Amino acid sequence: MDEKLFHEFPPIPTQAWEEVILKDLKGADYEKRLIWKTLEGFSLKPYYRSENLENLDYLNSNPGNFPYTRGTDYEGLKFIRQDIWVKDVNLANKQALALLNAGVNSLGFIITEDLSKKDFYKLMDKINPEAAEINILACELGDKYVEMLADYAKENSYDLSKIQGSNKFDPLAYMILMGKTYCSKDSCNCATNMFNKNKDILPQFSLLSVEANAYHNAGANAVQELAFALSEGAEYLSIFKEQGISADEIAPKIRFNFAVGSNYFMEIAKLRAARFLWAKIVEANACKDLKNAKINMHCETSQWNKTIYDPHVNMLRVTTEAMSAIIGGTDTLSVIPFDFTYTEPNDFSLRIAKNVQLIITEEAHFGKVSDPAAGSYYIENLTDMIIDKTWELFLKVDEIGGYREAVKQGFIQDNINETATTRMSNVAKRREILLGTNQFPNFNEIKDEVAISQKPNIENTMFKTITLHRGAVEFEKLRLKTDKAKKRPVVFMLTIGNLTFRKARAQFSSNFFACAGFEVIDNNGFDNIAEGMKAAQEKNADIVVLCSSDEEYETLAPEAFEKINGKILVVAGNPACKDALEAKGIKNFIHVRSNVLEDLKSYQKQLGIN
Repeated sequence: MDEKLFHEFPPIPTQAWEEVILKDLKGADYEKRLIWKTLEGFSLKPYYRSENLENLDYLNSNPGNFPYTRGTDYEGLKFIRQDIWVKDVNLANKQALALLNAGVNSLGFIITEDLSKKDFYKLMDKINPEAAEINILACELGDKYVEMLADYAKENSYDLSKIQGSNKFDPLAYMILMGKTYCSKDSCNCATNMFNKNKDILPQFSLLSVEANAYHNAGANAVQELAFALSEGAEYLSIFKEQGISADEIAPKIRFNFAVGSNYFMEIAKLRAARFLWAKIVEANACKDLKNAKINMHCETSQWNKTIYDPHVNMLRVTTEAMSAIIGGTDTLSVIPFDFTYTEPNDFSLRIAKNVQLIITEEAHFGKVSDPAAGSYYIENLTDMIIDKTWELFLKVDEIGGYREAVKQGFIQDNINETATTRMSNVAKRREILLGTNQFPNFNEIKDEVAISQKPNIENTMFKTITLHRGAVEFEKLRLKTDKAKKRPVVFMLTIGNLTFRKARAQFSSNFFACAGFEVIDNNGFDNIAEGMKAAQEKNADIVVLCSSDEEYETLAPEAFEKINGKILVVAGNPACKDALEAKGIKNFIHVRSNVLEDLKSYQKQLGIN
């Protein structure tokens, strides 16, 4: 349709919009106010226009066409997956059958014990492997269970060529997680031996995995997760090439397991970039049939941002993450239960995890449209940025000598650990928000019986390692100390003076101290310091927070300090008179630039909570 419906409205050039924006900013710094500096090193504009798409050469490709940026085919989400811990094969089988009858079409069996063939058959009893994807998560025992799965299928007359699934087996990642090689010759032999043994048994089954989610859950940003995952995948191609196995043979047998966090658009773009870059890497490895350059992608919701406190917020987090994964074009998806951080998931949390996916797909119709992000000025540009930045980091690993050499030199570990440290610092300073933990906590929540899992003690390492952890852990340790203390400290808001400032600062301070589990008492306001101090004493306050305006602190703070009577006085704000107040002995100030975590640790220490 060539008819222009809005020809009476002349197009407005970008420069005109920029002039209006600068006028509205009234002298404020454009860069600071409107440009978003991301953890990946991007400077994202507040808006994008059609002109920003002009240099993107993959825009005219369709889903199913190389380089697959828009999808490996026209089909959306193929498999809704849920993982089952196999502690009792009969119970696990019962759970699996119930899931298959409730909308799940992909099962993950987490097996930590050496099962006999008889037990494995019990696990698979009445499960049709042609109708449901079967994923084996059993580390070194995985290839054994792949063989058992094939035997089960044969004995029950299933078509082995129709059986799909994966074996979670990533010996290269073992180097970075455990600090040593998985087996002889730098984790090569075990991978090629396993492949050669099983490649013809189940033609559509993925035998190797790239555990990109490990990088994410160790604190990596989106570019690092993608670059190091692709480097690892490329290393597998090289390893197998040395054994005479072509990219056409091995590439379709590798499954990439990504984690998806709550940075909504970044995660969508990350998955689109992953398809493009992997296709290019496989093509460069003498791939003859470009259909074999399609990435095999599974996504699971992030563990890094999940919390023990206010855990139902985790339900909201996994919902946006699942949406990102589906819009980004993942083939399969699993949602982790909201309570996995502090207990063994129960029927309720497992049902919610499943239903998040079902609601998104069945009610909201996600996955029914191929690449819905296509043509979005913002997402297309973000995809292109991730492609460029990821390729740059990928080439650095390649220059070092590839994935294994980069791990041996500690390059990958240093990159991820540095970002993880930055992120933990951002959480401590509330530059990265974890709702219910370091911002807007539930004031009345107490979890004195919860234990936080400890980092594994890894000994006799040959290389540096990365550690899987959650961003909320340090705040949770802090609050658990309070919850387990004999007495819950009382923090009293002494609100006085300017109404706007005292209310805003009381709200800020209440949230600040509630992050440590302290009892917070807010007030409407006092006419004078003496009245406020008397009320604080009646409430047996351990900490008194003075909430007023910067101008009033010059006289109010010294008066409050004289009457504090051995308790802790805190000034809410960072007033110009701070130096003068400190000279009078007032040492405690909290404000938006505070390191919330370290300040709260200090107050706990002063109160004898260890």
